[in-house]
Amino acid sequence: MKITINKKQQDYITNLIKSGEYQNKSEVVRDAVRLHRIHRETLIKNLRKEIKKGWEGPDSEKTIKAIIASKKKS
Repeated sequence: MKITINKKQQDYITNLIKSGEYQNKSEVVRDAVRLHRIHRETLIKNLRKEIKKGWEGPDSEKTIKAIIASKKKS
């Protein structure tokens, strides 16, 4: 697998290794992928929970147009 990262990301990875938090670039990338997976799974879980609340909650008497208009004012 080949990945491309920018200079800022390279510097960040280098600093993590220099600080002793990680031993090499592979450890940094593996941890980043692991954290991304956890973040994504948590996000999807929370979205599903909110969707379920919406489906199971009471119906709104507002029209779609009224909801959109109220959001534009915010």
